[in-house]
Parts: sequence; structure tokens; C-alpha cells
Amino acid sequence: MSGSATSERDRVQYFLDQQRQAVLAIIEDLDEAQLNTPVLPSGWTPVGLVRHLAGAEAMWFQWVVLGTQPEVTWSDGVDDPPYDPEAPFTTGHSSTAVIEQYRRQCEISNEILRSKDLDGALLGEIGFDWPGEPITDLRWVVLHMIEETARHAGHLDAVRELLDGVTGLGPR
Repeated sequence: MSGSATSERDRVQYFLDQQRQAVLAIIEDLDEAQLNTPVLPSGWTPVGLVRHLAGAEAMWFQWVVLGTQPEVTWSDGVDDPPYDPEAPFTTGHSSTAVIEQYRRQCEISNEILRSKDLDGALLGEIGFDWPGEPITDLRWVVLHMIEETARHAGHLDAVRELLDGVTGLGPR
């Protein structure tokens, strides 16, 4: 990605994809036990955090942008429990199913990003207030997802180092 001919859509897509790739690179080569090990006192697990990111992709791009029920199917046949905002990010799904779901949700999000105007109105219901900032268009959603994904990639980076000492993974 270079030059002045690069569109704003291509730029935000690039930065979002870089953060998504970082998430996947950071957890690559962790075994099932490591992926399900809570390292911090709050109790979240690496695979639970990836599960959260898959849900955020579905909620923001499908529910908020399109106003549709998110397409969520799990390859391991495990049903999702009701969402509990107070619970740590954990999951009963296999790590393989979570990673597949995350990749699929990112693909769906990318399709939506490519098909909609960045300034286009949101068709869905947000369902909560974002303090001090109106959520008005796809541009806001994609910038939020870059921030959300980068924030959690940083969390995963630190936890990976605590789990096995590995650092510096993913595109920077």
C-alpha cells in the first residue's frame, strides 16, 4: 500500500487487516492448554479473547452496520451461552472452532466494508451509548474495530510472553 492513489477504504482495510493478522500470529503455535490458560487475575484466556473479537466483528459489521442478525455457526457444535458482560473472556468452544469463526467473521466484515459507503448511515440498532461520540457511519465502525483489535492484540502480546516467553510476533 503506497502512493496517493490509495483510497481511504483501502487504507482502513489495510490497518484493520494488519491488526487481525497480529492477533492470529500471536496465538499461533500455542497448544490447546495454553490457549485456555488464564494468565491475568481477571481470568480471560487467549482463545476467549479471540472469541470476543469474533463477536465484536459480527456485532459491529452485521448487527450495527447492516441491521441484520449476525451469521454465526460453530464447527464444533457447541452452543454459545448468553452474553455476560461481567464474565471474563473465556469460551467452551475448541480453539480451532474459535479461530475458524474469527476468520469467517473477518471475511464477512470485509465483504461489508467493500460493499458500503464509508459515509453511509448505519442500518442497525446500536443498543448503547458511546460516551461523547456519536456512532454515525461505517467509517466510525471500522476505525473502532482497528482500535479494538489493536488493543486486544497488545493484550495477547503480553500474555503470550507470560505463557512461553515468545515476543515480537505478527506484523508491525
